[in-house]
Parts: sequence; C-alpha cells; structure tokens
Amino acid sequence: MKSSYEVIIQGGHVVLPHGIEKMDIGINEGVIVALEPQLIPGGDTMIYDATDLVVMPGAIDAHVHFNEPGLASWEGFETGSASLAVGGITTYIDMPLNGVPPTTTMRGWEMKEARAKGHSYVDYAFWGGLVQDNLEELAPLANAGAAGFKAFMSEPGGEGEEIFTRANDQTLIKGMERIAEIGGVLALHAESDEMTSALSYAKQSRGQVTARDYLDSRPPEAEIEAVQRALVYARQTGCPLHFVHISTRQAVELIQTAKIAGLDVTVETCPHYLVLSEEDVLELGAIAKCAPPLRTLTEQELLWEAIEQEQIDIIASDHSPCLPSMKETDNFFEIWGGIAGAQSTLLLMLDEGYVKRGIPLTTIARLLSANPAKRFGLAATKGEIQVGKDADLAIVDFNQGYVLNEQDIRYRHPQSPYLYRSFSCRIKGTFSRGILVYNDVTGLIEQKPGRFIPAGLRKTMASKGGDLYA
Repeated sequence: MKSSYEVIIQGGHVVLPHGIEKMDIGINEGVIVALEPQLIPGGDTMIYDATDLVVMPGAIDAHVHFNEPGLASWEGFETGSASLAVGGITTYIDMPLNGVPPTTTMRGWEMKEARAKGHSYVDYAFWGGLVQDNLEELAPLANAGAAGFKAFMSEPGGEGEEIFTRANDQTLIKGMERIAEIGGVLALHAESDEMTSALSYAKQSRGQVTARDYLDSRPPEAEIEAVQRALVYARQTGCPLHFVHISTRQAVELIQTAKIAGLDVTVETCPHYLVLSEEDVLELGAIAKCAPPLRTLTEQELLWEAIEQEQIDIIASDHSPCLPSMKETDNFFEIWGGIAGAQSTLLLMLDEGYVKRGIPLTTIARLLSANPAKRFGLAATKGEIQVGKDADLAIVDFNQGYVLNEQDIRYRHPQSPYLYRSFSCRIKGTFSRGILVYNDVTGLIEQKPGRFIPAGLRKTMASKGGDLYA
C-alpha cells in the first residue's frame, strides 16, 4: 500500500461499476492510483473528507450547445463549462451547431478548438457535423478526434450564410456510408421534416401560434417515422447510429428491437423528458420550448419504465441556450427552441431517479458516465471510478438538499425551467482529473484546467442486452 498520494478522497461511499463500497480514493497526477478501505496520506497529501457522502463518477454530457465560435453571447465555453462543474459534470461533447461557422469543416473545427483552449473548467470533446456537400470533411474531422457526427432530419433553424442545415435522405445515405467506412457513429435528430413543416405551416397560416399549437405541430408520429426511416438506412449502410433526445417510448422500442437484431444503435433521452411534460410548456411558456417537444405525463412514465428495463443507453442534457430576447414573442413557433438545463442533469437524475424512484446509483452512473464514454471513444480515461482512469468525480450530499435560485445558475443567462425547483441532494464538490474545480463553500477555482480529449473513434457493436457493450 503506497504511503504517499497527492490527493486522497477519504471515507466516501464510492459508486463503482458493479456496486457501492465505502473506501478511500488515492490520486496522483490526476489519475486514480488506489481504491482501498483505508489509505495512508503523506505530509503533502490533500485530504478531502467524504464521510457520509457519495462519490459518483463525474458525469459526461454528450450533448451540449455552447455555440462557439461566433455566438458566445448565447453561452460560450467559459460559462457553459462552469455550469457543468457546479453540477458534477466533468466532461462534455460540444455539438457542431450553433457556432458560426458550424463544425462541419476543419476550418470550423480549428476555430472551435482555439476558442475552447484555456476557457473550460472541465474536459471536453467535439462532435463533427454531417450536412450536404461536406462528405470530404468527415475523415479529417475524425482524424482530428471527433466523437462522431451530428445530422438533422428536420430543419435545425438559424439564420445567415454559415448555418447548420438539414441532411436530406440522399445526404444521409451517402454520409452514413462514409461514416461506416471510417469507423464513426452518426448522431441523429430524428423528426420528419415533411410532417413537422406541413403541420407548422398549416397552423401558422390559420393564425394558430400558441404553445398548444406548437406542441400539436410536432406529434410523436414525426419522431417515430424518422426513427423507422433512419434504421432502414443504417441496415443498408452498416453505419452505427445514436439517436439523440428521444421523447417517446415507441421510438425507444423500435431502437431496442433493432439493437436485439444486431444493429449497432444506441438511444439517448434527456432529463427534461423525464421531469417535465407538455403541461409545463403550457404553464412556463418559452423557457420550456424544445424539439422534439415535451410530451404527456403518460409518455414520461413510459420513458422511466424504459430506463428501468435498460432500454435507454445514455442521458444527456441537450443544453441549448440563447439570448433572452429570443424567447420573447407572441408567436410560439418563432421562439428559439432549446432548454437550458445542463447544470441540473446529474442532480435531476439523482433526485427524481434514485431518491424518488429507487433507480440504483450504479444504473445512473452507467447512463451518465460509463455508457457515453464507451459509445463515443472516451473510455480509455473516462466514465468509471477505476484505477488508471482520470480522477473525474462528483461528491454528492444526500443529507442536505437545496432550492435552485437565480444566483446559483452559472449559465451566461440565468434561464432554466428548473428555477426554484427543490432538490433532495446537492453537489458538494467536483474533481476534474484530480483538481477540485468546484466546492460548495468557495465555489469555482480561478484557473480553467479543462483539456480537449480526442475521441477514439472505432467500429463498435452495441450489445443485445441491457448494457451498452458486452
């Protein structure tokens, strides 16, 4: 047993891949080097007393929009990563939109990389994007370390010359063939543009522009049809698929059936589909608008059942902030669609999932940490509390809750549908590669030690059981 460690996290209830044990965690050079019932500190060892606290693997948010380069006024790496650190999230994968330019070319990639360097509290990776006419950019983006490629089956929105655009069916098929060749994964926003555009046009042409009208213009059938179509293309091309922000149980079951049949496919949902419903859209208004939209309480319960039955692989925030002015109009269709919620992801899952529903902490750790690390090529150093992996840890206090107030929110704009929500637990501290980047007494550290983590893109096969990989 080694007698000297740079950091020891002492006496916590540690959430390991297959159970919870009370133990010490020894850290050197940002890496976990020991997991023992008791470790002996040296004279210079930093001791973090985790007695009566739970130590979770730091969450990995595989779906955030920090909007750089170009739109830091919406969020930016500094404030976005600050909110994650405060929320116990230690790694994120930034989406290729809504930056200007989007990350669909090496030019956009290099600009994003330059903006992030030295401005992030926690580690990060990037998504590339698949749009019309960028097939030749996919391999260079993969070689630069892209975690995968994002595409939209419906119009993503935005204005100007350099915006992210929808991938039509021809682009999807050609792109999926290319991604299969280079060993990548395609992340899909699955909503039928034909259906949503037609319904949206019909509503607005009749002057029906309320929140209820918006909800009705993006029905569950739009998601289900797009998922069915994408699964056909995946079978034809051999492209690994990841469906982002799935909001309906029927879509989850289609994906699960395809997985059991041998297709390399995974599914993500978001906390807002698990704790909010269309009733919240009608009550809260613009702050709760997203696409796909929030669903019924019945659908929400069915998604929780899917989690309990291990049919959902990943939980991610789809943090999509904007300027407050973009949420201010009487036409609900014109409001920017996106929920700002990344800071609350881990706590929402712990509060609603573990405390209220009894979902095991090991399951929550898989959904938020291990599975995204494995799926997107980060598992060599991230995702689990294991010797040899980065000391990315969230210290959770289940003995003391709190109410989320405006001064607690670290986004650039303190907008959140979870404002004034009571949580039964709180984040006491967040370690990123062994550095205590946040604690609930002194707040965030001054330096921003987050690093770019190149993803290890490779051909993978999702297992046929509940776990992501065999």
